[in-house]
Amino acid sequence: MDENAPRKLQKIKMNHRSSSAPRRPRSHPSSIFGFFSAVLLVTTGVIAGCGRTEISASAKVQNVPTVGTSLVATRPVAQYLTLSSELVPFQEIDVFAKEAGFVKDLNVDYGSRVRKGQVMAVLEIPELEAQLDEDHASINTQSDLVARAQHDVSRAKAQYSAAHSQYERLAGVAQTQKGLVAQQEVDDAQGKDLALEAQVEAAQGAVDAAQSTLQQVQAKLKRDQALYDYSKIVAPFDGVVTQRFANLGTLMQAGTNSTNALPLVRLSDENVYRLVIPVPESYVKYVAVGDPVEVRVPALNRSIRGKVTRFSVDVNGSTRTMHTEVDVPNTDQKLVPGLYAEAVLTLNRRDNVLVVPPQAINREGEKTSVDVLLPGDRIGFQPVTLGIQMPDYIEIASGLKAGDQVIVSDRGSLKEGDLVKPKAVQPLPYEETSAKQ
Repeated sequence: MDENAPRKLQKIKMNHRSSSAPRRPRSHPSSIFGFFSAVLLVTTGVIAGCGRTEISASAKVQNVPTVGTSLVATRPVAQYLTLSSELVPFQEIDVFAKEAGFVKDLNVDYGSRVRKGQVMAVLEIPELEAQLDEDHASINTQSDLVARAQHDVSRAKAQYSAAHSQYERLAGVAQTQKGLVAQQEVDDAQGKDLALEAQVEAAQGAVDAAQSTLQQVQAKLKRDQALYDYSKIVAPFDGVVTQRFANLGTLMQAGTNSTNALPLVRLSDENVYRLVIPVPESYVKYVAVGDPVEVRVPALNRSIRGKVTRFSVDVNGSTRTMHTEVDVPNTDQKLVPGLYAEAVLTLNRRDNVLVVPPQAINREGEKTSVDVLLPGDRIGFQPVTLGIQMPDYIEIASGLKAGDQVIVSDRGSLKEGDLVKPKAVQPLPYEETSAKQ
């Protein structure tokens, strides 16, 4: 028998007992590792799934565009028309002599400022001086003639009074005592009385004639004196001398009867200037007297407040413009004739109208619209009608109401109904056109 047989039999019995007893499960290292790997995979999957969800939502929020918005506001609007012209004196004249004469005194020169009635020059007119002396002599002579005629009237009245009294006495005696006074004496007294009465009337007529002649001579003196007064050339209004054409000793021709007469000076009114502007035909209907005007004078770097003072009520057929004038005060005497100026007219002004920034307007041909912000931050498309268009604002005649929000940022990629993120944008500041002197 094999000596190792008892050992094999003992080993078989022990294995038999072991197989019949309950077995405790044994954990194999590879099994534990697999379990934790599965758990880790599940957890990782869940976390990865949650992360993808959050990234997707974040990406969706980030894809919503931010747009600038502006509120529909109410402001005053007006049309402004800028026209160029030059300043001209309110009135400007050449001062001529009324009577011919030599310049004896010259009291003004270029730039001299004069007042109304101030003597600018004195002319020497010998002929008128001689005529005045003759007139004075004639008046003296005629006055003596009138005095003499009046003396003759007084003497004739005295003689007539005595003769008339004598006649009345003789006539009375002849009637009361007939035959006492001869009729011839009565008749002679009556004839003398009538003759002296006629002399009184003739003397009175001579007095009237002498007085009439005296009045004629006095009228001639007055006329000649008026002509001689024109030897003093005075300023017809307050102004400044812009041109001088004569010197001392210059023979001035009368401006009334000579087309080649030389003026003494050119006088301009410097207190007020005219700015003549040609208003185009399309704006004529908006022009009214009293409309505010801002007058800009680039050479002086200043602006002056003025207003429309007058305008012709017709349109020039060749230029299709209306002659319109603005009076520009020259209170500080800084303005001079011929300065270039710009007139900014305020036309068709209206208060409290709806306006939006120009960036909000969509234009497609003649159609205009705006993109509005709807509830839920969605884009809406709204047709509008425009009114007065200003540099910073445009009037909305219809289509919007106060408080609406319009999109003012780039809208090229937006479509109606898109979700957006609004951001209020401050519009450009509104500054009403003003003028300060």
